[in-house]
Amino acid sequence: MSVLRFEDVGCQRGGRLLFAGIGFALAAGGALCVTGPNGVGKSSLIRIAAGLLRPVEGVVTREGDVALLSEAHALDPERPLALALRYWIGARTEAALAAVGLAEAAAVPVRLLSTGQRRRAGLARVIGAEAPVWLLDEPANGLDGAGIALLEAAVADHRAKGGIAVVATHLPLALPGAQMLALG
Repeated sequence: MSVLRFEDVGCQRGGRLLFAGIGFALAAGGALCVTGPNGVGKSSLIRIAAGLLRPVEGVVTREGDVALLSEAHALDPERPLALALRYWIGARTEAALAAVGLAEAAAVPVRLLSTGQRRRAGLARVIGAEAPVWLLDEPANGLDGAGIALLEAAVADHRAKGGIAVVATHLPLALPGAQMLALG
């Protein structure tokens, strides 16, 4: 069973305290929507949850593999999309591309994809990872209305299958039943 829990977590960056005393607990099917203006620590909270950044205080408990979607899509820009994804998710590539509506772009080099297509490709990497914990940092950036609907559906499906999602966003997203955390 997957779990993600913050207990009195604080974050300091560049000598500045971004947040303190943050606490939440997520189990199978749970979600947290983190909101707030730029610079208040949404991305830092995601990095702490991923284990990429240490909190200055508090305890983070993370059980289960993690898939991270951040600003960097982590795909080789010179490779065709399918090959770039295959590096990360292997045989699950075709299904992941279909899930985000990019099957027809499989042979296109990543560098030639639009901003929205690159964002969908990053989501395909997360979907194909089959990790129980999704950490999504501004996942709707660059997406059109159809892309946002696809993102919302993917998160809902992941949660329905017992997955956990933490979504940091400044854009409105439909995440029914999600816990809310407003920073700043």
